Amino acid sequence: MKDILAELHERRESARLGGGQKRIDSQHAKGKLTARERIDLLLDEGSFEEYDMFISHRCSDFGMEDNRPPGDGVVTGWGTINGRMVYVFSQDFTVLGGSVSATHAQKICKIMDMAVQNGAPVIGLNDSGGARIQEGVDALAGYAEIFQRNIMASGVIPQISVIMGPCAGGAVYSPAMTDFIFMVKDSSYMFVTGPDVVKTVTNEQVTAEELGGASTHTKKSSVADGAFENDVEALAEVRRLVDFLPLNNREKPPVRPFFDDVDRIETSLDTIVPENANTPYDMKELILKVADEGDFYEIQEDYAKNIITGFIRLEGQTVGVVANQPMVLAGCLDIDSSRKAARFVRFCDAFEIPILTFVDVPGFLPGTSQEYGGVIKHGAKLLFAYGEATVPKVTVITRKAYGGAYDVMASKHLRGDVNYAWPTAEIAVMGAKGATEILYRSELGDADKIAARTAEYEDRFANPFVAAERGFIDEVIQPKSTRKRVSRAFAMLRGKQLKNPWKKHDNIPL
Repeated sequence: MKDILAELHERRESARLGGGQKRIDSQHAKGKLTARERIDLLLDEGSFEEYDMFISHRCSDFGMEDNRPPGDGVVTGWGTINGRMVYVFSQDFTVLGGSVSATHAQKICKIMDMAVQNGAPVIGLNDSGGARIQEGVDALAGYAEIFQRNIMASGVIPQISVIMGPCAGGAVYSPAMTDFIFMVKDSSYMFVTGPDVVKTVTNEQVTAEELGGASTHTKKSSVADGAFENDVEALAEVRRLVDFLPLNNREKPPVRPFFDDVDRIETSLDTIVPENANTPYDMKELILKVADEGDFYEIQEDYAKNIITGFIRLEGQTVGVVANQPMVLAGCLDIDSSRKAARFVRFCDAFEIPILTFVDVPGFLPGTSQEYGGVIKHGAKLLFAYGEATVPKVTVITRKAYGGAYDVMASKHLRGDVNYAWPTAEIAVMGAKGATEILYRSELGDADKIAARTAEYEDRFANPFVAAERGFIDEVIQPKSTRKRVSRAFAMLRGKQLKNPWKKHDNIPL
């Protein structure tokens, strides 16, 4: 018996060493943690239950039969984050470069199946050289098995990807189908074709960082939702995100104790909107002042900054926030902001997270680049996302809500449950100047007349009361009482039940 126990201990120690001390040292020299160190930081201490520690590949080509490390380059299992169950896989770059073989993929598929069956999130820590070339089509088949599970799990359990090293070729499509992607600055990159292939095919000279680094994917491509300084910070932020999310689509998000007065009055909000309608202000200030303890977890902070998305808590309960940002492009909607917000709204709806929308939008961004780029279809994505969402929806119009953009931003007509406006709100087809120049074109030569007509239009429409008279606004509220009114609205909506007509699935304008 002692011999068997000694062998078990020996085999475990060998598996835990991965590719050996020399390769572990090399990983550390690059500023990266090992697969197991990452899991230890991500999960609660002592909670990790590992599976398939002794699995090894079955390839016998190219001398691989003599190199069969236990675990086959990925560590899989489950554990807890602040006491709540999650499944995790962590690719081990010290073992054959973390390359994906048939058995490597089999291990990942096993815990993804368990996650869907048992209703808990999957977190993937990606650090891999890609498909294992020695295995050929078997490795590609393994990837496709993972992809299929990503698709089946979508909208059922939250899926989070953390890119902590290379992720190239077909490997990028698994993270791309997950709900959130985080990257580590300077040590992670994602691309379908690498710099060498790009140079051969297009003659472009580009580095891996420029082509697919964290800055590229958080600011330009919108592939990644956030980028962090190092492995430790990235894993800490994943823990923080998981605290906002439900375990699956049949559970409510977690409720945590809160120490913030629901009736808190913020008098500074009464003066946040400037006198001049064209002067910007920071919408994040409003979000922070409404949230419990001023805690806001922003998603895609560096992309399409004219719209803000992220999570707050109200009375300890998770709420998704979408808000126009007047500081950037005057808060206009455009292709990028529509896509960013539409995806966020659909995530919230899939996981029963209520949506709070702050509106200050002068319209859609004009220009040939927007029209040629398909702003019609992309704007329709956000419209569609809000319209199909059945979760509680509360909207606050702070200033401008013009034209079609008023409709798109969770208006009453898209089944908004409670729609508030501040007294500073202007709900109209367009701004007073543009409207006057169309309505009184014959008087354009007379500056005094046009000025008088503009003032008349402003008096008539540059306020929330016309919409309130028609019931499109439920109440015109004092800005300082926004936290109280919004919190009470969501409390009232906790029992909301709304179902869309039966369909196999919708056909959102992609």
